[in-house]
Amino acid sequence: MLTIPFIANAQHPPVFEGMATDTSYIVAGDLNINLIKYSHGDPEIHFLTIHDNEDTGVKAAFQFINVNGGSIVDCQYGGVRNYKFIYNEQTYQLDPNSIYTKRGIKLGLEKYGPSSEEVILEMEKAGKTIMNHYNPAMHGYIFTLHNNGDGGFGIRSYLKGYELESAADSVHINFEMDPDDMVLVTELDLFNRLKKANVNVVLQSKDAPDDGSLSIYAMQNKIPYLNVEVQHGHLDENLNLINICAGMVSELYPPPLKKAEN
Repeated sequence: MLTIPFIANAQHPPVFEGMATDTSYIVAGDLNINLIKYSHGDPEIHFLTIHDNEDTGVKAAFQFINVNGGSIVDCQYGGVRNYKFIYNEQTYQLDPNSIYTKRGIKLGLEKYGPSSEEVILEMEKAGKTIMNHYNPAMHGYIFTLHNNGDGGFGIRSYLKGYELESAADSVHINFEMDPDDMVLVTELDLFNRLKKANVNVVLQSKDAPDDGSLSIYAMQNKIPYLNVEVQHGHLDENLNLINICAGMVSELYPPPLKKAEN
């Protein structure tokens, strides 16, 4: 499995004037997960963050939303990467980006320790709750934000001979960009547009292994998906990629009202 460098506890940006919040809750054993939706203006672009120690993306999203309007669902559970909780006196742990398919949940739990049918069911419910709060059916896409460590996971991870080779259909690299800064998409149209913009971009393979990740869930459910992934602390690069992708999302997946007007 790919080793992701540890990222320090997240520091969530302050809510600015005019920003509204709406919260849903997940309880997994002794772990409380807050799904806080921040919105401002007339939201057209909707972000989602699922790891609570990857906050550069949240800060960049807040900057974007402050200027352009939009929303972000931010999963908060203690400023760490993994879910870790006690259920029926047993400790369980898994990556929250492995809870969107039953197979992925089982693999995710077994990576760190024990698994059980009860916990698998609870994690299935958690994934559904996150999706219900984000509501991709209304938006027409899933737009996630992730951060990584320096020199670990990045665009090169998808090249031939590397660990995620089987997850990639196509890869485009801009060698002037930091290889840790990239976008992953599931739609060819998005890939081609980002390639034309000379952005580090991966098109996920339709045969990508089922690891329970949100990109696999999106592909299985025919929901366009894109993930802006940058190195922790690369705020300007994060905001730049968000702006590039947001323009493409607005054009390809306009909100229902705009669709009706057209």
